[in-house]
Amino acid sequence: MINHPSIDPVAFSIGPVHIHWYGLMYVLGISGAWLMARNRVKTQHPEWSTEIVDDIIFYAALGVVLGGRIGYMLFYNFSVLLEDPFALFKVWQGGMSYHGGMLGVFVALWLLGRSARISFFSLTDFIAPMVPIGLFAGRIGNFINGELWGRPTDLPWGMVFTGAGPEPRHPSQLYEAALEGVLLFAVLLLFTRRPQPLMAVSGLYLLGYGLSRFTIEWVREPDRHMGFLAFDWLTMGQLLTLPMVLLGLGVMVYAYRRQE
Repeated sequence: MINHPSIDPVAFSIGPVHIHWYGLMYVLGISGAWLMARNRVKTQHPEWSTEIVDDIIFYAALGVVLGGRIGYMLFYNFSVLLEDPFALFKVWQGGMSYHGGMLGVFVALWLLGRSARISFFSLTDFIAPMVPIGLFAGRIGNFINGELWGRPTDLPWGMVFTGAGPEPRHPSQLYEAALEGVLLFAVLLLFTRRPQPLMAVSGLYLLGYGLSRFTIEWVREPDRHMGFLAFDWLTMGQLLTLPMVLLGLGVMVYAYRRQE
């Protein structure tokens, strides 16, 4: 049994302004994706300017933040949103949804594609291998905050989290960082070493993330205010992720058939 290190969520303060580790993880993830994009555009899309790359990251970051917050309130706190619509803007209370952030990125890239005259799937194929950098950073931020812990376990690496009771639990944040971050990054990086048909990289990302998240949900504690949605095992995360698996598989099949 291991005790969670209980790290102070505030990394440092500048006068009355507190800089949180979680916010720094967002900055780290976005910066890492931007650096990778600047490097990979030279070989994948030499016709694109550096300004286009900067716009891609900016639009994607905006989509993550806005979509993540809106998605959290719609998917996980809809009753609160109905009672208090201004709760949407109370970001200091916490709450971000991956699936909402993903939809926000799709909308942002679609808008960018229209203005820059670049196809939507060219943009998503390009950015997909960089997303796991942000996912890894975000899950480390969850671990630092001691939130989104796993279900009770008797495994030797079970961890006791403050606020989760005395039982050792799966450090599911680290599992997600490993699968959604490190493993998915490696798979996409290897996959894109050779030219792939349009949409294939996007499809593999949806499939890979969907399988990773669906698997981790088996050991991740469901949101307390929601619990299990059905059968004493189906969580909101699984309900939202299953369509990603099916869509990703369908997109990949279509991409290769379209090439043929």
